[in-house]
Amino acid sequence: MSKHIVVDPITRIEGHLRIEAVIDEHNRIVDAYSSSTMFRGIETILKGRDPRDCGLLAMRICGVCTGTHYQRSIEAVEHAFGVTIPKNARIVRNLIQGALYVHDHVVHFYHLHALDWVDIVSALKADPKKAAEEAKKWAKAAGVEPWTDAESAFREVQERVAKFVKQGRLGIFGNGYWGNKHYRLTPEQNLVGVTHYLQALDLQRDAAKMMAIFGGKNPHPQSIVVGGVTCVQDIQNPSRIALFKTLLLKFRKFIKQAYLPDVYMAGTMYAEEALDGTGAGLKSYMTYGDFRLDDTGFYHADLLFPSGIVLDGDLKNPIDFDPEKVTEDVTHSWYRGEGSLHPFDGKTEPDYTGFGRKENGIAYLDTKHKYSWIKAPLYDDKRVEVGPLARMVVGVARGDRRITEYVTRFLKQANLPTKVLFSTVGRTAARAIETELMADVMVEWVDELAANAAAGDLSTWTEFDFDRVSKSAKGYGLAEAPRGALGHWVRIEDGKVANYQAVVPSTWNASPRDAKERMGAYEASLIGTKVADPDQPLEILRTIHSFDPCIACAVHIVDTKGRELGVYRVDTSCST
Repeated sequence: MSKHIVVDPITRIEGHLRIEAVIDEHNRIVDAYSSSTMFRGIETILKGRDPRDCGLLAMRICGVCTGTHYQRSIEAVEHAFGVTIPKNARIVRNLIQGALYVHDHVVHFYHLHALDWVDIVSALKADPKKAAEEAKKWAKAAGVEPWTDAESAFREVQERVAKFVKQGRLGIFGNGYWGNKHYRLTPEQNLVGVTHYLQALDLQRDAAKMMAIFGGKNPHPQSIVVGGVTCVQDIQNPSRIALFKTLLLKFRKFIKQAYLPDVYMAGTMYAEEALDGTGAGLKSYMTYGDFRLDDTGFYHADLLFPSGIVLDGDLKNPIDFDPEKVTEDVTHSWYRGEGSLHPFDGKTEPDYTGFGRKENGIAYLDTKHKYSWIKAPLYDDKRVEVGPLARMVVGVARGDRRITEYVTRFLKQANLPTKVLFSTVGRTAARAIETELMADVMVEWVDELAANAAAGDLSTWTEFDFDRVSKSAKGYGLAEAPRGALGHWVRIEDGKVANYQAVVPSTWNASPRDAKERMGAYEASLIGTKVADPDQPLEILRTIHSFDPCIACAVHIVDTKGRELGVYRVDTSCST
């Protein structure tokens, strides 16, 4: 007898995500559907605007990856105008984006995903002395000293958590699936995870400060403009660059001494699920590539993350990425239209048809028709996954020296085969591998910026003639957000935006089925998963959270009847 599970909303994410899953008599998932229940109207908002202003509006797509959307939008306009930015601007953009990566990945693991692996209540049973030994053990496996191995630190955290439990103040953790059979860590390992969870809350501020040093503020930085960056004084001031590096080195230490060891610990304890491929899903991966390492211009530079596609887990035959082969399908999405369109020709015309059947007070998705506000992106008529795992898989397939070195070292130290990457555990591990790599490379970039400024190169902006280049043009900003391939596509006519489309990572991963009824990445990743307790679908949360969903990037505000919600006018004039 099959059972229909509804998890709505999936918590600890940005935005509203609904997952419906069908499990068989053995509690294995045999069907799954991913639905976003919010509409994004940014494409409509940007029509008719000056393209140079798009970045400041597009960054409001999300409250997490604000700088990423900002930069992609600016780069789409630069691509349309044929503008190449100066070296300092390239490095500064890399540093702002890199700071977002390390901040976002650490926050994801500890504050959005760790409690899918770590049982907080179990930590109350731990022996703090043994927890300290456990921290040393996994740090040693990573080849580093532990972030903390003091028995007193673990005892203090345990006492704090015990007080919360006694007073009934677990707050957002109050409805956790504590005690679920699919938690694998020992009480001491759980205490280590909870301790690092709390310590990461304080440390994440340092990464936010890094983004603000060159970005001007965080979130929503202000220093990136078409043609370069505006943080001239920060580049000229050695103390600002030195502060960035100091904060980076401290945060990198936590990554190496806490984050990586904790992922080794989780990966080892959940190795059975990694080895059997739980959560693997599509096993086809795509990356646009990102982080230009030289100044040869748009899409010709050497990249930290190479672009490409790996299909069906075939690491021996990577495919070159072609932006002309990206399309979006709306067959099962709440939009009007037929077939799949390239983003330059994309349309955003809402067509909300509602939910389907209703039983026992629960409204279920109309999965045979339209059931999500997210479109279904395709690459060359194929469904693909994007994100840190995609970047690591494509990097290895491409033979990238640096990526291969970091992935190989992680797997060797964890004593795990390459195939574990194709799993929920592997997706989580790939993000940690990428975080260490990024933190190391950023040290090189900040030194490069300091040396360049010291040598007298203070250029930050490339001048261009807007009136000459803006009459009719189109361009795209294709790069990698922390969660995966992000593209902003703009078509300009008579100096104004004629069409704008943003195809974001969670559009790729969280999308519904396409016209051929092929699943999106979230949906495919759940098939075959064993659920220990259908009333506590921890396994569904664990796999979906491993993608680090950001549904707000994919969708936004809605009136289901299509009515205008309001008109606002901002008077920027000043009479005083």
